[in-house]
Amino acid sequence: MDTAKEKCVIIVDEDAPAGIAANTAAILGITLGVRMPDIVGEDNVDQEGNTHLGITRFPIPVLRTDAETLANIREKLYLPDYTDLTVVDFSEQAQKSRDYADYTEQLSASNGKDLNYLGVAVCGNKKIVNKLTGKLPLLR
Repeated sequence: MDTAKEKCVIIVDEDAPAGIAANTAAILGITLGVRMPDIVGEDNVDQEGNTHLGITRFPIPVLRTDAETLANIREKLYLPDYTDLTVVDFSEQAQKSRDYADYTEQLSASNGKDLNYLGVAVCGNKKIVNKLTGKLPLLR
């Protein structure tokens, strides 16, 4: 990933409780790491010989917005202008599922507009990501 031309952000529902927001960001980050393994750097060793597993090679800001804006952003990401982006979403339906099979079943029975998004991760062309998310504040 060329960090001069590409960018990743995570957007979470600003009204989600802190634990849910943190869990959402963690889940989105794990999926990004699997989908885009080149964003994770090599393992490192400290002076005492302890190994530290590789972390992301660049910052991934965690942004916040209201649920309606989050849903609108997710809906936009289905449009042809955004097909080159890597997009991961996480919904209340996923968060409340007992296991992955339950989530899969709930998702297949849901209309996409019925999903209540807790977060979305977006990676790709920096200009497009900034155009979509540039006005959103950081989660603090």
